[in-house]
Amino acid sequence: MILLKDLFHLFYPKLCVVCDTSLIENENVLCTLCRHDLPLTNFQDFTDNKVTQNFYGNIIVEKGFALLFYRKKGSTLQLIHDLKYKGNEDIGVFFGNWLGEMLAENQEFKDVNFIIPVPLHPRKLRERGYNQVTKFGERLSFYLKIPFINNELVRISSTKTQTFKSRFERFNHSDTKFHLKNTAKFNNKHILLIDDVITTGATLEACAKEFLKAENCKISILTMAYTE
Repeated sequence: MILLKDLFHLFYPKLCVVCDTSLIENENVLCTLCRHDLPLTNFQDFTDNKVTQNFYGNIIVEKGFALLFYRKKGSTLQLIHDLKYKGNEDIGVFFGNWLGEMLAENQEFKDVNFIIPVPLHPRKLRERGYNQVTKFGERLSFYLKIPFINNELVRISSTKTQTFKSRFERFNHSDTKFHLKNTAKFNNKHILLIDDVITTGATLEACAKEFLKAENCKISILTMAYTE
């Protein structure tokens, strides 16, 4: 069996998402050089950083974190693009394992009750075939021992892709709406909302406001990247 696996990788080697070099044993998604070159945010304070500050005056975010900075060019953009549009869900697993291990160690989200992904509209989900943050959330759930729930918050409006809109247009796009099926389920609970990238934060804010309809519900936010 090992021989067959080695032969398969000989003819179909796994390649680094960023630089296309062949990955060696123990490398996954990225080669070691590209991984070390990632633009880490290095946010030290989970209660006061660019993620939490993004929502000041709109909603209260207990804790927030993003692993990488997202820029117009570079490795983070390539990773997120391949995750969302090329079906490479291994990238979600990669980020989930990375952040899961880190957060299990530092215990920053130890009092969270549920991990909730930003949902796709059903039509978009059918077209893409997957939600790009599902694997991410499942791995976080594994490491943090917190339930991952992807069927309580639903998206009830569909928007065109945000990629080529200006920041002002994205922030002011008010058509994106969400619905929480069972508000009472989240009374007195702490929710960790997850997504791939924070751009303006408008989508995450809309999701959070649904949960804030529950009594004494607290919100924290975790993403793979933050737009610099």
